[in-house]
Amino acid sequence: MTRHPLRSARRDTASTPFIVIWEATRACPLACLHCRAEARPDRDPAELTTGEATELMRQITAFGRPAPLFVITGGDPFARPDLYDLIRRARELGLSPAVSPSATPALTPAALTRLHRAGASVISLSLDGATAAAHDEFRGFGGVFGRTLRAWQSARDTGLKVQINTTVTRTNLMDLPDIAHLVRERGALLWSVFLLIPTGRGRALTSLTAAETEDVLNFVHDIGRTVPVKTTEAHHFRRVALQRHVLAVRGADHEQVLGLGPLYRDLRRRAEAHGLIGADRNRRPPIDVNAGRGLVFVSHTGEVSPSGFLPLPAGNVRERPLTDIYRDSEVFTSLRDPARLGGRCGACEFGSVCGGSRSRAFAVTGDALAEEPWCGYEPGSFPYPGDLAELL
Repeated sequence: MTRHPLRSARRDTASTPFIVIWEATRACPLACLHCRAEARPDRDPAELTTGEATELMRQITAFGRPAPLFVITGGDPFARPDLYDLIRRARELGLSPAVSPSATPALTPAALTRLHRAGASVISLSLDGATAAAHDEFRGFGGVFGRTLRAWQSARDTGLKVQINTTVTRTNLMDLPDIAHLVRERGALLWSVFLLIPTGRGRALTSLTAAETEDVLNFVHDIGRTVPVKTTEAHHFRRVALQRHVLAVRGADHEQVLGLGPLYRDLRRRAEAHGLIGADRNRRPPIDVNAGRGLVFVSHTGEVSPSGFLPLPAGNVRERPLTDIYRDSEVFTSLRDPARLGGRCGACEFGSVCGGSRSRAFAVTGDALAEEPWCGYEPGSFPYPGDLAELL
């Protein structure tokens, strides 16, 4: 039986999120070029206290079973001295916390061992270049690339699973096959390919065109049988997965039918040189989750928004339970209504499984319901609508 090219969250995302991301702090000594949080060296006195953070975790468990995925991010979570206590409390409450640290001097083998012993099972590390020069320039400090590679190995030795996150900008496009090669060689639970949202410090970076985005997403699809890969803020990857599935079944030339460009051919050639094309493992189907529709973000001060990249305040967990905010606030309910999407997203046959990046729409246009700016697909143009209808 052929595997479906997409997967669902296996829960009603109108009532229960698939994932809750908590920004434990904005403190971080790095100066990353894309930083959403515009992190600063010192902690904010208004951060959630240990007790308030524990209450937040209780609110997350109130969504029921299975509990949402719970990610502690920052800034750098290691800037909080109560991090290990919070992880233990999360475990006691029935959550499985993952941690997204920065590659600062605090990211030591001893710290990773303590994370694992406290109850963390997964960490994510950022790798935005395949060389020290490229990655360290992006991160704003020297030595970060080497520290990241050492932490990656130490985490795996400790028993932690590692996800690698890569932010895609025009400056590192040609590094993507080399980064994928590192992920394959060093081993990772997942490679998360994140399409830049021009918010925070990321506003100063050069955006991709819609055509370049199509080329990148099709490259990501190509290596999916060799590298366990997903996309972040690239919801139209779900459209690509459906298109490629139909074209493969029909034996059609995807490059020609989809009008892919020279960037795609360059990325594929580099991937082939690394042996990243043609493996026979099962592809990881992309999951149907979007800002406010399966995803909720809680800031360091308790403000709730649909995503860390979509700063539309919907309430504060100090004043209102997270369950109520997620289920009932106008910010969230509007994002879960595909009929309210504008432009091409509102007319697109893939709207129910894609919906475009609401964060990018907001960052570029100021309207969270506007069409996805980095998507070049014209609704109704795919030549096999009947095949799509069976999958949708």
